[in-house]
Amino acid sequence: MTTDLMPNRYIPGEVELHEREKELIARRDAVLGSSYRLQYRRPVHFVRGQGMWLYDPDGRDYLDFYNNVPSLGHCHYEVNQAIAEQSGTLSANTRYLEPRLIDYAERLVATFPKELDRVVFTCTGSESNDLALRVARLASGNEGVIVTSYAYHGTSASVAAVSPNLGDAVKLSPNVRMVSLPGPEGIPEAQAADFFEAQVTSAAYDLQRRGIGVAALLMDSIFSSDGVWVDPPGFIDRGVEAARSAGALYIADEVQPGFGRTGHNMWGFERHGAVPDLVTLGKPMGNGFPIGAVVGRRAPMDKFGATARYSNTFAGNTVGIAAADAVLTVLQRDRILDRVLSVSETLRSGIVKMAAEQPNIRGVRNAGLFFGIDMGHADMNAATRRKIALDVVNAMRDERVLISTTGANEDTLKVRPPLICEDDHVAVFLEAFKQALARVSP
Repeated sequence: MTTDLMPNRYIPGEVELHEREKELIARRDAVLGSSYRLQYRRPVHFVRGQGMWLYDPDGRDYLDFYNNVPSLGHCHYEVNQAIAEQSGTLSANTRYLEPRLIDYAERLVATFPKELDRVVFTCTGSESNDLALRVARLASGNEGVIVTSYAYHGTSASVAAVSPNLGDAVKLSPNVRMVSLPGPEGIPEAQAADFFEAQVTSAAYDLQRRGIGVAALLMDSIFSSDGVWVDPPGFIDRGVEAARSAGALYIADEVQPGFGRTGHNMWGFERHGAVPDLVTLGKPMGNGFPIGAVVGRRAPMDKFGATARYSNTFAGNTVGIAAADAVLTVLQRDRILDRVLSVSETLRSGIVKMAAEQPNIRGVRNAGLFFGIDMGHADMNAATRRKIALDVVNAMRDERVLISTTGANEDTLKVRPPLICEDDHVAVFLEAFKQALARVSP
């Protein structure tokens, strides 16, 4: 496992930069906390965005195949109009009667299975996961949390403590148990469900044996930070039931796979079949405007609401609701999920064809427009595979196409374009990918 907290980053002195960027970096370093890092070995400097594209000060365009925050593309006109109109009319919180909040809540909940019929709004995915853990712990009477071995669930103290991805310096809670996924462990798909159930059963037993109990099985529905391990559909279901048998709630973290990213479904958990007790939402919900939510079953939500206070000044404010409502309208009206399926098939076909010709592509996985592409031969050591992946990412940056890496060894390319991606964008990506692979050697 890599110990570099952000391997795809700028390291001072490694590359020569334009004076303009050098001056910005110097000013940045003089005022920002050192926890900030610039992505890519040669940092990118943007002044505007539109749709699938970002533009630097010289007018050069960069194709964004990484950013899932603007789910409908950068600076979407309808979303921006909704924000502007609402901010010019009323900006208020959830303690006042306001019909648009209720209208949107009804529309949002209607996209979920009928068991999930309550929603509480937040500002970010981190807040959503933080709140979901509070609900699960109160509803279950337990403290323990089961997560996957390289999971990321946010930055608050509570969710950082259940996020192994954040590095050794961020200590995990003693109440956390990690489980392995069948894909990274090389388990055949026919045995995946058995393997995962056994992992969860063992973790739950350990928590119970130590008197901690199990409050939640918390999983990113597409296992993004673990390396985008999406198959086989349904492999998590018996693990979910094992956790529930131990008294836990199943929390589906939909911050990355939600809002149509997988194409076949609005929500990533629907690929598997198990209906969660709580679902957490974030980044794509407002196309960049900070709004999130927890959608859940009535019983745990009512138990929490009756015995604990949750008040968040900005969560569910009228401007955020306007942004989220516009996003949902466009997703449904323009049949974005159908587009995701069509374009993802074109993208997958192109990558698979390239993999047959390129020895440095080890595997390809996707659900809709969320791809994990493993780099390097299986017989290479971990450091070499990781270097190849990072070299490809930075070669593509030089081709003006943006992606990144993921997985415990950071040797998996994370390809995750906005949902408005079209076939001509795929063609640009594939050509840049081909050029990048040609420039990279072990």
